[in-house]
Amino acid sequence: MSLPKVLLTGFEPFGGEQTNPSWEAVELACERLSLPTTAVELPVSFADSALQLREAIATAQPDLVLCLGQAAGRAALTIERVALNLIDAPIPDNAQAQPIDEPVVAQGPAAYFAALPVKACVEASRAVGVPAAASLTAGTYVCNSTFYYLSHLIATEYPSLKGGFIHVPLSPKQGIDGGQATLDPSAVATALVAIVHTALRVDTDIASTGGQTH
Repeated sequence: MSLPKVLLTGFEPFGGEQTNPSWEAVELACERLSLPTTAVELPVSFADSALQLREAIATAQPDLVLCLGQAAGRAALTIERVALNLIDAPIPDNAQAQPIDEPVVAQGPAAYFAALPVKACVEASRAVGVPAAASLTAGTYVCNSTFYYLSHLIATEYPSLKGGFIHVPLSPKQGIDGGQATLDPSAVATALVAIVHTALRVDTDIASTGGQTH
């Protein structure tokens, strides 16, 4: 029996940063996974990230896709539950595009739920000592648009594919002033390995509390 194939993506730096912890974590996780794994560094570009993600899926033919992105201000690894068909860019992307109130996919549904056992993946991260939570918003920037585009590909072209999006905190070298919560990319990679195995194994999510009151 052939081993399941995995595609992991992170992003290039943006917003004046010199690094992006999502890509650092992906590179480390690839070194630790004992499964056929492809890693792709996506551009922080609404248009190009979608094109490169499509190409990567077509080439790798994975069983699981996990896209990672940076989320300044978050203290834990957060696994996204909902992708919105909305781009409302607070800052330009790295290609200097700044769409306002535009859909990710014209005529696409308003939202998709992640094709991933989100709560089981949260528990898998916690089980290896890495703080994690389910998240109900991936924002309205390139992370969300990539998550939505992945979800749309799964819904329309790859129905057997599992996939989702994970936000990671800033790395310690980004938060050296102590003003932002940080998490070492090595710890994120540890969680990512556990999440990969859980996502591949679990088809029906666990019934645990993960909602919010506001």
